[in-house]
Amino acid sequence: MTATGSHTKRLREILAAPKTAIAPGMYDGLTGLLVEQAGFECAYIGGASIAYSRLGRSDIGLTTCTEVADTVSKIRDRIEIPFVVDADTGFGNALNTQRTVRMFERAGASGIQLEDQTMPKRCGHLDGKTLVSTDEMTGKIKAALDARLDDNTVIVGRTDAIAVEGFDAALDRAEAYMEAGAHMLFIEAPRSLDELKTIGDRFAGRVPLLANMVEGGKTPLSSAEELGSLGFKFIIFPGAMIRMVAKAGQDYLTALKQDGSTKQVRDRMFDFNGLNDLLGTTDLLESGKRYDPDVKKAAE
Repeated sequence: MTATGSHTKRLREILAAPKTAIAPGMYDGLTGLLVEQAGFECAYIGGASIAYSRLGRSDIGLTTCTEVADTVSKIRDRIEIPFVVDADTGFGNALNTQRTVRMFERAGASGIQLEDQTMPKRCGHLDGKTLVSTDEMTGKIKAALDARLDDNTVIVGRTDAIAVEGFDAALDRAEAYMEAGAHMLFIEAPRSLDELKTIGDRFAGRVPLLANMVEGGKTPLSSAEELGSLGFKFIIFPGAMIRMVAKAGQDYLTALKQDGSTKQVRDRMFDFNGLNDLLGTTDLLESGKRYDPDVKKAAE
């Protein structure tokens, strides 16, 4: 697996490169493996997908710091590419944020995203959010920077102010978060291409910008190429994977209940051998033989 720290350096290199990065969302070892095998250079772990997959619940602040850290560690054990982790509000005040940063770094995060909502937070594309003060959020960013175990770990400053205080206030908050030391800015839920362009005009070239593509959300869906032309560097598709999986699962169960078999959906799934090929089962078993004394004696 990737040596400690090398994935954080790789994320820095990706953010410094001229190319706009696409970071698909993932939420467990299997989806992480799919992202890596598809050839993506980086990825993203969203809190919403963890809530959907682990709890079967909405993204309204129900997941805990340890549940996210556990998810991060399982994914890092399986893949090598760098990824950014959604740390919500830091799960508390500045001191809680420092503990969260250390936990997520040890678990394998390359970048850690912090937002300015109050607790319990909710999905950035849901209504009814409330915010902490700008001063409190800048304090959390500074605390996160001080807590890092690896100087290459990227701290992402996110503001949800557009829906609460308005677009201009969101830009001002983002400016303050950049000045506090955030390595990348995430202004959540712009409502138009004009707002996306204004964000790019103000910040592109000064700090990497993250754009969040949510199918059915408040921001117009755009391609990485389109967003890159506006100045955005890191494009996340945080929930597309689980929305695809949930729809496919629902279709499978509908067919199974109707037909009593999987005949109608078999062409849309891996068979037993196909899935084991994807997982690398043969290589894994061969590797295990090196540590089996009976196998070693037979070979001798």
